[in-house]
Amino acid sequence: MSRAFVNEDAGIDRPDLPELPLSRHPNYVTLRGLETLKARLAQRLEELEALRAREDRLDKLPEAAAERDIRWLEARLAMAIPVDPAEQPLDAVAFGLAVLVADAGGREIRYEITGEDEADAAQGRIAPQSPLARALIGAAPGDTVVVQRPAGALELEVLEISRP
Repeated sequence: MSRAFVNEDAGIDRPDLPELPLSRHPNYVTLRGLETLKARLAQRLEELEALRAREDRLDKLPEAAAERDIRWLEARLAMAIPVDPAEQPLDAVAFGLAVLVADAGGREIRYEITGEDEADAAQGRIAPQSPLARALIGAAPGDTVVVQRPAGALELEVLEISRP
């Protein structure tokens, strides 16, 4: 038989998918973020079980993707460093706390410094590695911080620090 008609991939159970990248930063998480990661893992495990129960399992890609996601979630959980915002003092901006700031025009904005997996700009949740969080961490009410942005420096006054 000609080699042109041989399926060299025969016997391979699952397609090889690239692994999801893991952050090089410590995985600080709020208690809410830790619960969210656990819930995501539980959901993905249920989805994998349903995929494996399918009658027609010719397409192995969905299972491979679920397995890859599970490995990533398990790694994120294994590296998690939980931080309870209730234990953070409110005298300076820190991980897990919310901060109310005002820009030069007087517009007030509230940010919460959360883990990378929780960060969501639309909800005002920022990762501690972001330039904004790096500028805010350690600042106290009344302090002015400068955030370097591509559009130019932005001055923000810290008005209030609270727990989310």
